[in-house]
Amino acid sequence: MMKKIISLLLVLFITITIQAQQSPGKDHSKLKVDCSTCHICDVPTKSDPCLIQCPREKITTVYQKPEQTPELITIDQLSDRYGPVYFSHKIHAQMSEMSGGCETCHHHNTSGPILKCSTCHSSTRKRDNVSVPDLKAAYHRQCMDCHREWSHDNGCNTCHTLKKDLKNGKQDPNLQKKYAGKNHPVVLEPTKLVYETNSDKGKIVTFYHDDHTKKFGLKCTTCHKQESCTKCHDVNRKDNKQPIKVITKRTFEEQHKNCISCHKKTENCSKCHSNKVLEPFDHAKKTGWPLNKYHINLSCVKCHGSAQPYKKVDNKCLSCHKSWFDGKFKHSVTGLQLDEIHIELSCDDCHSDNNFAVKPTCSSCHDDYSYPKQKPGKVIGKK
Repeated sequence: MMKKIISLLLVLFITITIQAQQSPGKDHSKLKVDCSTCHICDVPTKSDPCLIQCPREKITTVYQKPEQTPELITIDQLSDRYGPVYFSHKIHAQMSEMSGGCETCHHHNTSGPILKCSTCHSSTRKRDNVSVPDLKAAYHRQCMDCHREWSHDNGCNTCHTLKKDLKNGKQDPNLQKKYAGKNHPVVLEPTKLVYETNSDKGKIVTFYHDDHTKKFGLKCTTCHKQESCTKCHDVNRKDNKQPIKVITKRTFEEQHKNCISCHKKTENCSKCHSNKVLEPFDHAKKTGWPLNKYHINLSCVKCHGSAQPYKKVDNKCLSCHKSWFDGKFKHSVTGLQLDEIHIELSCDDCHSDNNFAVKPTCSSCHDDYSYPKQKPGKVIGKK
């Protein structure tokens, strides 16, 4: 009797387990799909789901810096009529930082090693899944769209050399040397850009580009994320100093997305919008504190931190230079080398409340001394 009960329980357990494995989860319940659409086995389990390799753009986890990537890739899987193509991978990876990133080409790469194009794209046009382009089509779709956009040319000889024109049947080795050790040319930054808008707050927007990169410390990719190749590479592009007319159907949020990430949405529109070209940022006019020679060339993040928008700081030197209390400050950089008596004193003996922005006082020790008539050392000139 006991054996029968155990047998029945065992059969029941196996039946329930199989049903649980075969039943789609709640996320699948509304999908009218067959299990074989995603699974290659009849009974997928949690430990062995036997999933078919499929696109997962949203969970792409493979990201590398351009310097970590191959410099040159030889594409020769389809070298039937033409010789191999040398693809300058590193240069394109550097450009992709301001467009779509790695996933522009590696668009279905999940965790693990970076997959070759041929992993998903078949080298033959006779394939089971015609929704996935074959390898030749995938290569050409990726390359031609960009190159045609900026060069306005999509001739085969732009990339390919006919086999009959190859020397001894081999590609010219100088083509490899052409890209060896090369980086993407430095993009010359404009000093300022003037936009002509249809805003009723002021039709002219003046954008000082070099202020944002050199003073404010912004990286190119902070603003340039989905740029078109033609922004920099259009062979028909004509540079001129006329205002750039902005014609857009985007919403306010979309149009100001890059700006609002630093500038508060509640800021006065007149900070950017005017009916004339505005002057560049002036620290003295904007904050009431002119920068001296020691601060004028510093990036804003040195004092204000990297968080955006910048935090307000006071004008006391010790807010940043806390180490001065430890006797590490060299007074000679001010142009005055302290004598043996004054070098032993504390900063606030001469600089009241440690305020170094005002003239030092001598009255705490001397009745008849005043600065700069009497000096606590030797003038050597500012460094």
